Amino acid sequence: MIGGFSGAPDGAVCSRAACTATATWRIDWRNPKIHTGDRGKTWLACDEHVGYLRDFLEARAFPVSVAAFDGDANDADAAAGGRA
Repeated sequence: MIGGFSGAPDGAVCSRAACTATATWRIDWRNPKIHTGDRGKTWLACDEHVGYLRDFLEARAFPVSVAAFDGDANDADAAAGGRA
């Protein structure tokens, strides 16, 4: 089962809306207007959408860093937030 009321999708999937591809990239970002320096968000991305998601955030002047995603469950839990 994907999603549902009880939790995140099985496995680490891309954060792009409607994408179900396996994530291979981790995008860490924050909105300086609402996030303090020690708080941020993480999205996961597949190879096809990493550029789109990075550009989406950079266009808003958000601090962004992109790194390879190693599939660590703790990283996936951190990225269980929204989908763009």
